[in-house]
Amino acid sequence: MTFLTAGLLMSSMAMSQARVQIIHNSPDAATQTVDIYAGTTLLLDDFQFRTASPFIDVAPGTVQIGIAPGNSTSSAQVLATFPLTVANGQTYVAIANGILSGTGYSPAPAVSVDVFPMGREAAATSGNTDVLVFHGSTDAPVVDVNEVTAGNLVDDAAYGDFAGYLELPTADYTINVTDATGTTVVKSYAAPLNTLGLTDQALVVVASGFLDPSVNSNGEAFGLWVALPTGGPLIALPESKSRLQIIHNSADMAAATVDIYLNGSLLLDDFAFRTATPFVDVPAEVENSIAVAPSNSTSVANAIATIPATFSANETYIAIANGIVSPAGYMPATGFSLDVFAGGREAATTSGNTDVIVFHGSTDAPTVDVNEVTAGQLVDNASYGDFAGYLELANADYTLNVTDATGATVVKSYAAPLNTLGLVDEALVVVASGFLDPSMNSNGEAFGLWVALPAGGALVELPESKSRLQIIHNSADMAAATVDIYLNGALLLDDFAFRTATPFVDVPAEVENSIAVAPSNSTSIANAIATIPATFSVNETYIAIANGIVSPTGYSPATAFSLNVFAGAREAANNTGNTDVLVFHGSTDAPTVDVNEATAGLLVDNAAYGDFAGYLELATNDYTLQVKDDAGTSNLFQYSAPLAGLALQDNAITVVASGFVDPTMNSNGASFGLWVALASGGNLVELPTSTLAIDDYTSEVSLFPNPTQGQFQINGIENGSSIEIYDIAGKKVFSEIVNNTDILSLEGYKSGTYILNIQTAKQSLIKKIVLQ
Repeated sequence: MTFLTAGLLMSSMAMSQARVQIIHNSPDAATQTVDIYAGTTLLLDDFQFRTASPFIDVAPGTVQIGIAPGNSTSSAQVLATFPLTVANGQTYVAIANGILSGTGYSPAPAVSVDVFPMGREAAATSGNTDVLVFHGSTDAPVVDVNEVTAGNLVDDAAYGDFAGYLELPTADYTINVTDATGTTVVKSYAAPLNTLGLTDQALVVVASGFLDPSVNSNGEAFGLWVALPTGGPLIALPESKSRLQIIHNSADMAAATVDIYLNGSLLLDDFAFRTATPFVDVPAEVENSIAVAPSNSTSVANAIATIPATFSANETYIAIANGIVSPAGYMPATGFSLDVFAGGREAATTSGNTDVIVFHGSTDAPTVDVNEVTAGQLVDNASYGDFAGYLELANADYTLNVTDATGATVVKSYAAPLNTLGLVDEALVVVASGFLDPSMNSNGEAFGLWVALPAGGALVELPESKSRLQIIHNSADMAAATVDIYLNGALLLDDFAFRTATPFVDVPAEVENSIAVAPSNSTSIANAIATIPATFSVNETYIAIANGIVSPTGYSPATAFSLNVFAGAREAANNTGNTDVLVFHGSTDAPTVDVNEATAGLLVDNAAYGDFAGYLELATNDYTLQVKDDAGTSNLFQYSAPLAGLALQDNAITVVASGFVDPTMNSNGASFGLWVALASGGNLVELPTSTLAIDDYTSEVSLFPNPTQGQFQINGIENGSSIEIYDIAGKKVFSEIVNNTDILSLEGYKSGTYILNIQTAKQSLIKKIVLQ
């Protein structure tokens, strides 16, 4: 660019001067680069569109300003001439505008030079920035200019108008260009006067370019551009922006994959259910049009839903697409919508935290609360479409319980492993998504909690809270010999046999589970013969043992069917080299007992039916277990427990007292014994009955007759042996020193099974006799 001083225009010797700044704002392609003449003198060489001269000295009077093509050789090539009259001591801003070409522009106002006679080269008041606004867009209508907090700055500015200087404190502003009514924002711009260091400056802000380039030779688009007093290329004011993340949470199958248009332009192609965009810049202050179209659409004309949305400048938003677009197949068919949250976050506000906002986006889920199992209530009474403001959580692993609105009933429970997933310093959106009842909603995706990360991408599913559970079938009722087990209405175990166990499996935690027992080969849970509710704590391990009687007759006592549950179960021994043993009394007609080890002494004290005795942490050896009366004085039964022989080192096992002491009173069901359930499940392992053999004693001891009508004889014992007889309740009814030939009698006693504890010089053994 060349600035000349000559003749009538400039004279370093002149005592009187005017000051002029020239701004090139003609968007015509034919005038992109021009030469500016003052009379016959070249004033500005190769002067480009959206460039300004500095303020230059000009001699008072009138001069002809000529516009010629760039690289012209003389004023003879001038295409248009405009008179410029300047007065001594005045400062002027002259802006070249309009269209020189004959065709290709609509409207096509003729090229002109618009002059403002009271220009400024600096702010009138220190600390301010003075701003002169000029409307130089040929196809833009009459407009107002507002500042979002200060209100109207320019009223009804038409093409070619200057609005006098605005004397503004130097700050960062948001400027909205509206229609003449001031109600509809056409464009919005950031005016960062403070950030750009423009204190004490005087600026010219020019509306420049075309609102509709398509009818103006595809020329430069509309914008606000700033000319500094020092001249040079104009500075574009950036359009006002907001930050926006869009999350696709519409579970309607018809909207499984969609295209998203923003203001008519494709923003997201093949945007899938349960995915999120990253945060992106979008126009602020203006009404945006967000349109949803089927995947592989060709244009916004294919939209199935269009939602208007206006965002404030410099604000951050989360917009979640929800609801149903299909005319049928969903209950309730809540209409498609875009739910918007202002005040979104792209990172945690406090280092070390994870900020979490929760959104209820499940169309068929009721109003809910969200609780954390240790911290208590996090979200209160969230209905469909509600955002619950950010939770600023220490980065840790949590358990979230979704309850009914009363907070009393847990509907679902989820693990929220914020620390395990490495989400420190992140801000997340947790979305309730999918259907509680898919069967009423076109078998769509099931309910869950899903996490949108600020970086976008596929949502991350929060796993349902789990417990570990082993079920052992120990009901000796013949009617329940083989059963089907249902968990929450779904078949869990098919043809589950007496004295078998499942392996440990995952089951829902924190919620009330329904465990139903049905006859083998049942067709549905409707065939259940017993249903038991059970609630398990998250990350806990349980053993549940099915016991008792379902039949109405034939058993004595007919202890009702139940599920006995032990919390704190183990799937392996706590200490290497041990075998951990949990003992359970599950024999309906057995008395309260103690369990001793032949050498170690008391292991279990006063175990009644239904009792668990906490884990015994035993060195893995072979043991002898003595089941004694509750006084611990007399053996009722005796078993070998070959932990080493069975290679149970490092295992945790459950020893179950199982079956009937008196089968004759219990439909001739399975006899009493101790049975072992392994953590891996399968058939229980029977512990063998045991005698204490001494030396090479091999004598066989038998009772005859057995069953008996009253009298019987013990064969194979030594003379002088000690005999004790106990009834089924563990009460001693007989005690004598007897010989091998003695006839013993139970005449006068109640029919049933009796236990004989026989002590000879060489052995101790247990026998049963049935009195008819």
